[in-house]
Amino acid sequence: MDAQLLAFVAVAAGMVALPGADFTVVVRNALVSRRAGLATAVGVAGGLLVHTALAVAGLAAVLVAVPALFRTVQLLGGAYVLHLGLRALYASWRRRGTGADEGGPEDRTRTGHRRALRQGFLTNALNPKAPVLFLSLLPQFVPQGQPPLPRTLLLAAVVVLLALIWFPAVALLVDRLGRWLRRPRTARAIEGGSGVALTALGLALVAGPQLQ
Repeated sequence: MDAQLLAFVAVAAGMVALPGADFTVVVRNALVSRRAGLATAVGVAGGLLVHTALAVAGLAAVLVAVPALFRTVQLLGGAYVLHLGLRALYASWRRRGTGADEGGPEDRTRTGHRRALRQGFLTNALNPKAPVLFLSLLPQFVPQGQPPLPRTLLLAAVVVLLALIWFPAVALLVDRLGRWLRRPRTARAIEGGSGVALTALGLALVAGPQLQ
């Protein structure tokens, strides 16, 4: 039994399940529809695939070594997450003023599956801290004496697989609880809460410390 691999699975599972922008966007879009939630979940996994591929190729090291490049990605990621947060806050405020229900047919068409897929992908792919994390994490679970490339590819595949399990499960759970979660008052609270969380995460990225 590969103890190091099992340890990595546990660490990676905790990393994937940790609430953040990915989780918030999946929940928000799953409230629109099951299809939108699942598309967002697949998009998040696609973003993780990009990060793990960069780490395997060693390109993440370039991002870390060039502070200006890192800062550019950081600003882009922060601006996008901030944009999603402000949109969620506006949607929550508008429904409060009109009394519209999140479950209404008009709202359900507002986030198509392609847009949801793009939101999930960009939210994850533009997170500048992910390549730094993978660059520092993956080598620790490559046993001495083993070729690093096959092992790193395996670890990267584990991360993407865990994301493909966790985020669709979150989307399906939210959809299953949709009748209660889409009640006007509950939907406004969730929309507002996700807006606050995404706005805070976006601001943290924009104003975050730069690599030295």
